[in-house]
Amino acid sequence: MTDGTTVDVVDAQILDKQIILGIKILREHLGCSLHDALRAFTDRYEVLREQRPDDFVCGRDEYWAGFFS
Repeated sequence: MTDGTTVDVVDAQILDKQIILGIKILREHLGCSLHDALRAFTDRYEVLREQRPDDFVCGRDEYWAGFFS
């Protein structure tokens, strides 16, 4: 699928903590299952956390709070 380095179409959603919208965009962009889109989203999230940590509006724990998959 993707290792998170090439799928930058959801960077804005990731940085704005729009998890559901980001996953929806990835499903449409990649033409994949919900599970694969979630994996692509989390992979890209990790890449951005490493490369652009100051661009996030909250920490890791707060980012995923309330999201259950």
